[in-house]
Amino acid sequence: MYYVYILSNWNNQVIYIGVTNNLERRIYEHKNKLIDGFTKKYNIDKLVYFEETTDVKAAIEREKQLKCWKREKKNILINSINPEWNDLSISWYR
Repeated sequence: MYYVYILSNWNNQVIYIGVTNNLERRIYEHKNKLIDGFTKKYNIDKLVYFEETTDVKAAIEREKQLKCWKREKKNILINSINPEWNDLSISWYR
């Protein structure tokens, strides 16, 4: 499986879109600041949205598509499945 995911920071002001073949591992890396870069710098580690597919090319294309969207459209997408912007991974690491 491949996943396109959206992360946010604690107050939902900043978002990040990524793609991975192991969502649980990748979110763990974000939460534990194991990879230098944008998400580490801005403390972006709350999983607010994800999609899955078996096609890696489709996942990469979807990631590119979402990154081109205006913030308002991204917010509507997140709100469609997670209107409270809860961390969808909260139970994965307890």
